[in-house]
Amino acid sequence: MTSIDEKLKLMAAGGAGENCDSGLEKDTWAFDSMPGYGPGASAADPIPAAAPRQGALPSEYKQATAAELDSRIRAAKRTLGDRAVVLGHFYQRDEVVQYADFVGDSFQLARAARAKPDAEAIVFCGVHFMAETADLLSGDEQSVILPNLAAGCSMADMANIDQVEQCWQELDDALGAGPDADGLAPVIPVTYMNSSAALKGFCGRHGGIVCTSSNARTVLDWAFERGRRVLFFPDQHLGRNTAKAMGVPEERMPLWMPNKPLGGMTPEQLRDAQVILWNGFCSVHKRFTVRQIEKARETFPNVRVIVHPECPMPVVDAADESGSTDYITKAIAAAPAGTTFAIGTEINLVNRLASENPQHTIFCLDPVVCPCSTMYRIHPGYLAWVLESLVRGRVINQISVGDDVAIPATRALERMLATTP
Repeated sequence: MTSIDEKLKLMAAGGAGENCDSGLEKDTWAFDSMPGYGPGASAADPIPAAAPRQGALPSEYKQATAAELDSRIRAAKRTLGDRAVVLGHFYQRDEVVQYADFVGDSFQLARAARAKPDAEAIVFCGVHFMAETADLLSGDEQSVILPNLAAGCSMADMANIDQVEQCWQELDDALGAGPDADGLAPVIPVTYMNSSAALKGFCGRHGGIVCTSSNARTVLDWAFERGRRVLFFPDQHLGRNTAKAMGVPEERMPLWMPNKPLGGMTPEQLRDAQVILWNGFCSVHKRFTVRQIEKARETFPNVRVIVHPECPMPVVDAADESGSTDYITKAIAAAPAGTTFAIGTEINLVNRLASENPQHTIFCLDPVVCPCSTMYRIHPGYLAWVLESLVRGRVINQISVGDDVAIPATRALERMLATTP
């Protein structure tokens, strides 16, 4: 099957199809010196002024052909052997993920990093928060490398440590800081894996925990055993969809707007809340709509619709199922041959699942080719650069979390590991 990169090039050459950003046909290094997340689904999201920028890629990697980069990457991997492990996220382009020693979601890859204690270097083909998490869970002597420092995450950037600290102070003022007569804390902070190490550290310091899209319900159960309310950030949709499935009414899930006093709420609303949701979202999953599901059902009456829980609640409600990328992958693998699937998640993964499961009909709910902007930042040229640098004994683009953040952040992650079903 044609890869997403190849489809984009065909579109640029006048082939059939539509993409969400004309810049997608350009090489990623064309955006190195420009502010923003790059072309794709997150292109319109505001980026923090302090977000990392990637310096210029050496010309030899920009000018190399795909075949030359392939040969150089494979040669570097052979030379490095077990000294380096390459991790590839599900949403990576096929042209990169083919070199990965492990492929998975952010948490699966962090655990894969932990399972390779003898590797000197962990090359994480994902985004910044994922590399931070790998650094938290890997050994002190290991180096975690992000091939392109500009590979951030717009959702993760929608909640920063200053905003969350301010929110916490306001919640303390409105709800009190100590436990109630039943020994329950007023609020337990829960951060999604898709957040900075600083926010994981915040949760570690304040009795909170980290969750993934696959264990969010278990983590919320853990939090409700310890607190009257949960502050859930940065993704409002995962928090809302999970809490709703647990029976929490929508009116008890107010949305905290970080630039407004008390998040735009009254003290009464906060006291009545069970889950306080942060105003954050994934720009990829925000693209999916109920109308897309209706159209899929009109075209394929027996279609099985599965969407990611980062999608808005009406989309999750209209789908047959919702689940993490791992859930989607396993559901497709287990289905009887001939099943038709409409999938609501990132296009690179959907395209790959269709290629790997020819016994099914699999298509993306969104007909517009619109990959994750930040995953798009990783290109074989960057991978060749960091691997050949390792061969020469040089570690570049290392992601390292300081102990002041790493110690409490690891505590929050360990709490999650202990509660995983």
